[in-house]
Amino acid sequence: MLDDLMIPLRALRLLAVDFPHLPAPDVEVSPLFPERLRLSFHDTSCESLAAFEQWRTALCVAPDAVVARTQSEGQTRVLTADGLFAGAVVVLTAYADVPAADRAPAGQSGGAR
Repeated sequence: MLDDLMIPLRALRLLAVDFPHLPAPDVEVSPLFPERLRLSFHDTSCESLAAFEQWRTALCVAPDAVVARTQSEGQTRVLTADGLFAGAVVVLTAYADVPAADRAPAGQSGGAR
């Protein structure tokens, strides 16, 4: 039932009212996680990371709550963080290409270079 998604949908409505000036995210709500609202940012440049940071700041999510990692064999940078807003768990995720100059050679995953 749509009523089961009341918490994240209410949070989304309030986000739209409170933060209309922030970059528009991809939005996901699911009956599998009825108290969760996912906001994600996808971009090949670092604009998605800037949008993530703007939303993180607006939602008062602490910087140390951010988890940074890579995927796709080090080609994609991923930032994630969770916060609470209007009773919903808001999950922020940003994806951005890692510049070729910053990528580890194939077969390596971090460490000293």
